[in-house]
Amino acid sequence: MAMAIKGKRMLVAGALALALISGDAFVGVNVAQAASQVVAVVNKQAITNGDVARRVAFLRLQRRSGNLNQIAKEEMVEEAIKRQEIARVGMSVSTAEVDAAYQRFASGNKLTPQQMDKILAQSGVGVEHFKSYIAVSMSWPRLVNARYGSKGKLSNQEFVTRLLEHKQKPVTTEYFLKQVIFVVPAAKKGIVGKRKAEAEASRAKFPGCDGAMGFAKNYLDVSIRNLGRVLEPELPPEWKPLIEKAKGGTTGTRVTDRGVEFLAICNQRQVSDDVAAEVVFRSEDLGKAKQDDNPNAKKYLEELRSKSQITFN
Repeated sequence: MAMAIKGKRMLVAGALALALISGDAFVGVNVAQAASQVVAVVNKQAITNGDVARRVAFLRLQRRSGNLNQIAKEEMVEEAIKRQEIARVGMSVSTAEVDAAYQRFASGNKLTPQQMDKILAQSGVGVEHFKSYIAVSMSWPRLVNARYGSKGKLSNQEFVTRLLEHKQKPVTTEYFLKQVIFVVPAAKKGIVGKRKAEAEASRAKFPGCDGAMGFAKNYLDVSIRNLGRVLEPELPPEWKPLIEKAKGGTTGTRVTDRGVEFLAICNQRQVSDDVAAEVVFRSEDLGKAKQDDNPNAKKYLEELRSKSQITFN
């Protein structure tokens, strides 16, 4: 997820920082003053001139050139198609994940979230529009990978070539993980704070992976998932920093759509075998590639677009 939007995030981050320094971010477009008019409809979902104006303001922050109004309209149409498919399949990232990405983005620009809110509001972009953009940018790569799978196994020749380039097999960390979930029902989101405190306190009492099931029985609505072997390059980006900072065999907690979760590290060691080497090589390839250049992403979007009813006003 993070790799897929890293290029865009860095581009926008630099633009926002520059806009902040130069003061350009405060020469905004008052979108709210414009009368709302429908400029396009995608499968019965309306796109208004306000939506387009916010995207134009966003493009300006990115220092984009060209017919920004037309570019913005096209981006909003494609975003609507992606969002509808993400909703249909049920693969949207959670609100908590979007908020965390937003905070990381602000921090990357040496801003507080409140300062970020102000810049986005005064530039005419708006926090809601930007968070919607983040949500699609994070969810779409997951959907593409779920449908087409990640890049396939390397051929024997490719594998040998990469080994020769590296001179030796790369070393990576192998983890065996269990996921501990303090469940929070959708209808009881108000208890998240209480459940988070409960989950954090429980970490000191976690008896280790062998006793995980017995541990869960001591708490209300706690489930255990066995994640098995996970190599370091395969770690989900939202969990990676927590695993790196883990103490006492468990990570810190994070809030997800399921509730409050932490990971138990059953075992970890440095490995250097053929499987680990291939995972590292694939991770390097994905890091170099941009999601926009992913032929499967383009193919998927073109297929969805061909089936969509799109009208422009």
